Amino acid sequence: MSRTPKEGKEPKPHRVRSHTIMGQEEFGSGKKSYWPELEITGNIRNISPAVWSLQHLTSLYLNDNCLSRIPAEIARLEHLMYLDLSCNKIRSLPAEIGELTRLRELLLNNNQLRVLPYEIGKLFNLQNIGLKGNPLTMEIQAVYSETNGTLKLLSYMLDNLAVTTPHPPERPWIRLVESDLTKPSCIFTVMCYNVLCDKYATRQMYGYCPSWALEWEYRKKGIMDEIKHYMADIITLQEVETDQFYNFFLPELKNEGYEGIFSPKSRAKHMTENERKYVDGCAIFWRTNKFALVKERLIEFNQLAMANHDGSEDMLNRVMTKDNIGLAALLETKEAAWENSVLPDKSQINQHILVCTAHIHWDPEFRDVKLIQTIMLMSEIRQIITQIVEEFQHRTRSGRKLDPNAIQLLLCGDLNSLPESGVVEFLTKGNVSMDHEDFKGFGYKTCLQKIAMANAANPPLVNTNSNIYTHSFRLSAAYDFSIMAYTNYTYDFKGIIDYIFHNSETMTALGVLGPIDPEWFRENKVMGCPHPHIPSDHFPLLVQLEMRPVPSTLNHPNGLLHR
Repeated sequence: MSRTPKEGKEPKPHRVRSHTIMGQEEFGSGKKSYWPELEITGNIRNISPAVWSLQHLTSLYLNDNCLSRIPAEIARLEHLMYLDLSCNKIRSLPAEIGELTRLRELLLNNNQLRVLPYEIGKLFNLQNIGLKGNPLTMEIQAVYSETNGTLKLLSYMLDNLAVTTPHPPERPWIRLVESDLTKPSCIFTVMCYNVLCDKYATRQMYGYCPSWALEWEYRKKGIMDEIKHYMADIITLQEVETDQFYNFFLPELKNEGYEGIFSPKSRAKHMTENERKYVDGCAIFWRTNKFALVKERLIEFNQLAMANHDGSEDMLNRVMTKDNIGLAALLETKEAAWENSVLPDKSQINQHILVCTAHIHWDPEFRDVKLIQTIMLMSEIRQIITQIVEEFQHRTRSGRKLDPNAIQLLLCGDLNSLPESGVVEFLTKGNVSMDHEDFKGFGYKTCLQKIAMANAANPPLVNTNSNIYTHSFRLSAAYDFSIMAYTNYTYDFKGIIDYIFHNSETMTALGVLGPIDPEWFRENKVMGCPHPHIPSDHFPLLVQLEMRPVPSTLNHPNGLLHR
């Protein structure tokens, strides 16, 4: 039943609700009813415990009663989106109300609340909280009365909520195979990590994380602690802001024996110097005692789209407008890289690895762009290797041939693509159908054939006879997709989108860093990252690789084509 508001209390707005009554005929025919909303209104003083078992409820109206308390069991109504407790005699709320994270509206008007549990700050989906007619403390009233009072109050409460969650347990090391130390091999570790740049770490994006734990000054310590804890020999990072690279990452890692390169996204070229500082991009670091940089190369997907659009409006309107990049570093191993194994022939000590990292476009609606960017990436990698071969021939003039296969490939990045995507299919299988559903029927065939024919001698990146795009690299994913259920963990999305791929013929993954214990997330009700104990929404990947020496003619007195 419903009745008018209590005398002296201002009316409160009610959501418009509609209902239908099932007829006798419908009931007799066996039709089932579904009622996601429940209204209990009157002089009710106690609520039956049975109500808290109705876990399907999305709306609960307990307004205009005589309730003095709400039990902690309300947290069981995990699908609740609307909760009206107005016009009661409630003096306090249980901390468990903060577990109703799907709530959009919480009406508490005209009660006897003096304080609120800080756990209310966890209700990051809340769009409206009604508090009028309560004898709240001046502190709460001051925050709530501000513009955007609901958002300000939620942020205030969450920022002041004590962190009682324990640190996650150490991630396990998962041994895959044993190394054969009787043969020459270079064993090294590789990290891939999207560090979440500062400008994306906002309350609007990550409302479940306290503001102080989103601040760069707080997160950067956790990020660097993680990097230094594992001390990988090669580190690839995504979402590194320009200023952060030069003033934080590079100085910090130089002190640890690393050198590095960086490039921001393409938009930086058209910005002022001050604006460029905040543009994010990709970085590659390597241990200087084990590797030396031979050359580096920036891969700009929007420039490639412009150069190869061949009249395709889809290439211009969808691909060229995205300024994602790839970054490549040709590294040469030093003798110290082989220190734990039988040394190879002296002519094979200076092996060459082309380390590439990329940050592919994020939007799930643009999976065609993701696949095209990846095809472009593999095309450019082949072009880089071709140029290295040509430069070698030009500089040596000795008639010696350089085997392109002597340059081993390591590809890391945030590909923003799931394991079942066309992107991962193309990388692991070496081909993808021209009619793959991820192209979404857009007109890309002609311009992608143009890209392919630029590599026609290498061999071509497209096989027109079988209607497939191909690449000539044989790649394996370092992580079996069953090892980690997700590399990106937020409230709205949890999945594998970060990868490390390596040459499957000359490199073997000896072990990988396992996942954070899923029980830690469940037991502590961690709904997403970043978190005070986890500084990014991505988890770093770490693999130990064993590389066998490949005979080549790259080694000469002055090294390989140094810049």
